[in-house]
Amino acid sequence: MRELTFTVSEADGGLTALDFLRRHGFSRRIVTKLKQSGGITRGGELLRTVDRVNGGDILRVVMDDSANENVESNPDIRAAAVYEDDDVIVFDKPPFLPVHPSIRHRTDTLANLYAAMFPDAAFRPINRLDRNTSGLCVCAKNRRAASLLIKSVSKTYFAVIDGIIEGSGVIDLPIGREGDSIIKRTVREDGQSAVTRYKAVLHKNGRTLLEIVLETGRTHQIRVHFAHIGYPLCGDDMYGGDCSAIGRQALHCGRAEFAQPVTGERVKLESALPEDIRSLIK
Repeated sequence: MRELTFTVSEADGGLTALDFLRRHGFSRRIVTKLKQSGGITRGGELLRTVDRVNGGDILRVVMDDSANENVESNPDIRAAAVYEDDDVIVFDKPPFLPVHPSIRHRTDTLANLYAAMFPDAAFRPINRLDRNTSGLCVCAKNRRAASLLIKSVSKTYFAVIDGIIEGSGVIDLPIGREGDSIIKRTVREDGQSAVTRYKAVLHKNGRTLLEIVLETGRTHQIRVHFAHIGYPLCGDDMYGGDCSAIGRQALHCGRAEFAQPVTGERVKLESALPEDIRSLIK
């Protein structure tokens, strides 16, 4: 359960409860669930979404964030929580740890650790990292936080490619499925818009460390874009990378920034490059 209290300002007086909550970050879908669960009250009395609120009113909102899927808990999963408050938790995910359970990974995922930490809460990762990608994974503890975080989270990735790229640039190429593959992606004219911004950080051992910001969030976007321009990520066997020096794609979410869903305070986090990626550019 997550309980929030709002004092209606004079400027918001006269709004319906629905419009007031929408103005304060609740999606229409969340408000509908609150209505169904009786989670909106004023002065201890149930408040309908069509009721008008007045300046000075105190609204109490109780969100039931019960898990809607059966995920087995596993407290033995290793992933450090580098930030936590009542609405958000951020993990520093190691490589080779899946985020979600699948046929091959039923009990060894970040979701299983979350289920052990919060047995009555649904798992809501905002940025879903590939199994072999490491770094910061922001998770919302309730529906409202998820709705707001999706709009406010910004991430910076770091990747190592074989070869030398100078300066900075933008890759603006659409991405879609490759043939009938469920997993693999490729650049194709009828794909979805995909924009990747990058900057070279340093060169070492004939390789380049890149700082990358995504304007869109397509599956495998970074990996596909750099493979397409002739610079696949080191260790990325799916897209033609050299796997002789590292056993997974050299990709790490090293920075995350977001507005705390209740206070609006900016939260800035960093995660150092793992040793296997650092060894490529020592």
